[in-house]
Amino acid sequence: MSETTATATALTDLDGTYAIDASHSRVGFSTRHAMVTKVRGAFNEVEGTATTGPDLQDASVQVTMQVASVDTRSADRDGHLKSADFFDAETYPTITFASTEVSAVDAETLRVTGDLTIKDVTRPVTVDFEYAGAATDPFGNQRIGFEGSTVVNRKDFGLTWNATLETGGVLVADKVTLEFEISAIKSA
Repeated sequence: MSETTATATALTDLDGTYAIDASHSRVGFSTRHAMVTKVRGAFNEVEGTATTGPDLQDASVQVTMQVASVDTRSADRDGHLKSADFFDAETYPTITFASTEVSAVDAETLRVTGDLTIKDVTRPVTVDFEYAGAATDPFGNQRIGFEGSTVVNRKDFGLTWNATLETGGVLVADKVTLEFEISAIKSA
């Protein structure tokens, strides 16, 4: 096998269809817990594609996360997140994102705006992704990498459960940071 070969592909030179490599990607979140610390989690089952022509012509991104794959490193918390108090995984098994606009902010930043749907509530979100570059891996796959994040209010998506603390705060913060570390393989 050969070593991974980095290539100097500019963001606007990308062309084709790329599939998320779930085993080398992370779609996660973090939020304040009990007003004093952050809890982090991720969706372990993620699939998606990005398609673009040269200069980001007709670029689009589609992502689906399986709610039952939520993982916060606590089985009890994961069970609560899957329940009707939060995501209601039985009724709403997926979270989806579909882009409505993709543009280059600069040579290293991709801005993706689209519709995020959680529990049948759809809201627009915008994520600025840092382009980490392109490489050919040891198996001959052409890979691209992006990292980005955005903040949403969970209540906007019907995730309203909470508990009041004795100190007057709440157990779960309203603001949630969505975190994306994406490795995608060119498939066409």
